[in-house]
Amino acid sequence: MTETVWLVVGLGNPGPSYAGNRHNIGYMVLDELAGRTGSTFRPHKTGRADVVEGRLGGLGGVGGQRVVLARGRCYMNESGGPVSALAKFYKVPVENVVAIHDELDIPFDTLRVKLGGGDNGHNGLRSMRRSLDSGEFYRVRVGIGRPPGRQSPADFVLSDYSSAERKVLPFQVDKAADAVECLVTEGLEKTQSRFNS
Repeated sequence: MTETVWLVVGLGNPGPSYAGNRHNIGYMVLDELAGRTGSTFRPHKTGRADVVEGRLGGLGGVGGQRVVLARGRCYMNESGGPVSALAKFYKVPVENVVAIHDELDIPFDTLRVKLGGGDNGHNGLRSMRRSLDSGEFYRVRVGIGRPPGRQSPADFVLSDYSSAERKVLPFQVDKAADAVECLVTEGLEKTQSRFNS
């Protein structure tokens, strides 16, 4: 019997100019999770993603759930190709894929975890749905809130967090990482009751 593997994908855009953007919260959470595994990202042989292979949810690095943490080396709207290639490489079924992403319809400093659903105008999710041929993967939806005034949603997601938000951001990243760990070790129901505040 082979061990269950989870593919945990942080959605974002590569490069330093995007690093602090609201749209890159998936990358930020992934960095926290990589730190918890004690490993660093390395280029994957499929060529379009950086990955960490490790375990989450064990005690002191022992036991826990086997995970592949992945971030594309392409822009958010092309995320699906690398995700699909990694899912095939590691033989991960779509129901063991987790996408961590920003969510306009949830207030800043809150999060929701769910299985399946539409892409709600999110280009990273749309690309994943297309490439995986299914939307039935888990989503850790990290709230960024709506843009102020008349700012367009596209400009808002590609802008950096405000200085007030940056004070709270480490706690939000930590909480989202906890939600991912809970999801892969204890399942959706327990995760939703703990984190869908």
